[in-house]
Amino acid sequence: MPKLIIGLVGRQGSGKGTVAKILQETYSATLYRFSGILGDILDRISIPKSRDNFVKISEALRHAFGEDVLAYAVEKEITSSDAEIIVVDGIRRPEDIVALEPLPQFTLVNVSVPPKTRFERMKGRGEKAGETTMTWEDFLRVENTAPTEITIPLVEARAQTTIDNSGTEDDLRKKIEELVTALREKKHA
Repeated sequence: MPKLIIGLVGRQGSGKGTVAKILQETYSATLYRFSGILGDILDRISIPKSRDNFVKISEALRHAFGEDVLAYAVEKEITSSDAEIIVVDGIRRPEDIVALEPLPQFTLVNVSVPPKTRFERMKGRGEKAGETTMTWEDFLRVENTAPTEITIPLVEARAQTTIDNSGTEDDLRKKIEELVTALREKKHA
């Protein structure tokens, strides 16, 4: 069983992946992503990994097997791990944490960035198909209507802490170090 489980929630382009990467590099954290499960399925059925297809496969699985199906899949994987730190990236819905919140090692962290900064970062990274050509209007439409985005504020409200990621990567690294130190101290208290 891992000693620390850090769940990451945040709006599109907030830097959850960057936080996860820093935790992996600095603390040898093991990463689990909700979108990883979905991406595996899309790869298996030869469907492009576009934001729209991630939404469709997520909705189909949740409709067929229950809103919390991915939460229990992730929970099963992480509780069998002996990693010191586990990072769960891509928590977007309240149902995504039903299997994780009861775990005493779990801390939900909100990664926060202003919308315009997130938009520019998404266009620059091009992580998902269509991001580099996305307009501001497209960004707002996805943020305000996509099933995977409209529930994020409900999850953010349940976070135990928030990291403001609107600064430099060095600023972010310092905030992550403070977070891990505080979580380790809390664990040993």
